[in-house]
Amino acid sequence: MALWRALRPIVALFLAERRFALLSGALLAAATVLASIALLGLSGWFITATAIAGLSSALALAFDVFAPAAAIRFLALTRTAARYGERLTTHDATLSVLAGLREQLFRGWARPEAARILLRRPAKLLFRLTADIDALDSLYLRVLVPAAVALCTALAVAAALGLMHPLLGFGVGSWLLLAGLGIPLVAARYAKAPSRRRSHALEMLRSHTIDLVAGQTDLAMTGRLAAQRNVVKAADRRLARVDDALNWIETAVNAGFGAASAILLGGTLYAVAALANAGVIGGPVAALGLFIALAALEPFAGLRRGAMELGRTILAAGRIGPSLTPAAPPAARVSPRAGLAVQLIDVTIRHAGAPLPSLESLSLSLVQGERLALIGASGAGKSTILALIAQEIAAEAGHAASLPVALLTQKTELFQDSLRDNLRLADPSANDARLLHVLTAAGLADFVRTLPTGLDTMLGEGGLGLSGGQARRLALARLLLRDTPLWLLDEPTEGLDGDTARDVLQRLTGQMQGKSVVIATHIRREAMIADRLLILERGRIIGAPRRGEQDFAAALAALRPD
Repeated sequence: MALWRALRPIVALFLAERRFALLSGALLAAATVLASIALLGLSGWFITATAIAGLSSALALAFDVFAPAAAIRFLALTRTAARYGERLTTHDATLSVLAGLREQLFRGWARPEAARILLRRPAKLLFRLTADIDALDSLYLRVLVPAAVALCTALAVAAALGLMHPLLGFGVGSWLLLAGLGIPLVAARYAKAPSRRRSHALEMLRSHTIDLVAGQTDLAMTGRLAAQRNVVKAADRRLARVDDALNWIETAVNAGFGAASAILLGGTLYAVAALANAGVIGGPVAALGLFIALAALEPFAGLRRGAMELGRTILAAGRIGPSLTPAAPPAARVSPRAGLAVQLIDVTIRHAGAPLPSLESLSLSLVQGERLALIGASGAGKSTILALIAQEIAAEAGHAASLPVALLTQKTELFQDSLRDNLRLADPSANDARLLHVLTAAGLADFVRTLPTGLDTMLGEGGLGLSGGQARRLALARLLLRDTPLWLLDEPTEGLDGDTARDVLQRLTGQMQGKSVVIATHIRREAMIADRLLILERGRIIGAPRRGEQDFAAALAALRPD
């Protein structure tokens, strides 16, 4: 039952995406195997019958070699065509389904809070997109298709040998089901724990390696580089031990199929010899039965890989399956009452696992065109308020309403793409003239004009190729492209040198005409542009001085200087 619960969302996705192609692939796989068995059996019959016919000139003249030869050619061509079609169809369908699965995962991670949670563990996100999804191709290619083909083979072989003698067909069919399915099931049971451990060990190895590569500078400065290398080595050793365990199980499975095939072949040889000696069948038919038995277990051996990877597949399905549940559509943005840009009434927010709420019974209003600065110690709730207004998180209690927003976060997210496409994330319909206009406003247009390929210049991962100040200006240009009535700024000049920070802030201020602004900061120069300060402490408002009041100047003086 637990197995079906884990696999049900994945199977449903497979059927919903490419049902006809998946069914066609299974049928072509069955046709390939049956054509191979028939070809081997008919070839054995033909060689034996030809040899017997050659013992007598009368029989040789009467023997029809053309029909069997034509049937052999037909089966050979059928097997080749079916094999090609099966590989093409099954792999195309599987890759298509996995592509759809990746898309669904991306959509799931775009939901409020999901991306924020996953970015705390980027190695986990990478593993879900790569190894976990790749593990699911085993479900169709190495479990479902081979199992369907093996069952069809058992029925076909039992029927063919049953025409020679019912007991022979029943015995061979029973042995195929008992040994052919029993060995993979036993292997799956013993390999389940090692394959799950292998998946965890591989994830830990990748995670530690990413930490080593991405954080090597910090590790070297703190003297932890050698320790991190030892952690990677230990993870690699754990992976090697699990691989050894799986290799032993796979060796035992191969030996089991070898023994089962030998028993089947020996038993069939004894049975057809007895039937031939009793005159029930002739020598060529006996050879036909023997060669059919010789190839009968081959399709069941195809389940070996699927059985060895079943634990890993179930683990991946259990991890990914919950993300495939259709999410409730995001709540429509609630507009505040007339004249307000933001309206929060008795809002309470508690992050998952936190003992205390991040915001508790908090209320605030922002008049359209007003500039508000959120100040307070780290953890006071500044970023939580911005996330709430941006609808990245939902309130546990209370009412939240705002005008359409554009959010400028502390970290500038840039991608390995052209300057143009990095900008057009904010407005896909923007033409080059508009892009250059916002770049001019952000103070980056002159730099872009000096580049040989201009807006087509490719950035490296994370915006490699731009300085910190240039990356921040690009983020500012992207903000200007959004053209929303409400801006949310989270420490917009943090990490910049003084001259660059002042220039970026001056350009931001120059574009704020008619905008409502909420800025989270602990830097004096950023708070100075506000009309009102909101002083936060442990998710509560402890002060809200306005410009011109004595408390306003005192609160500014307490902030970090430029």
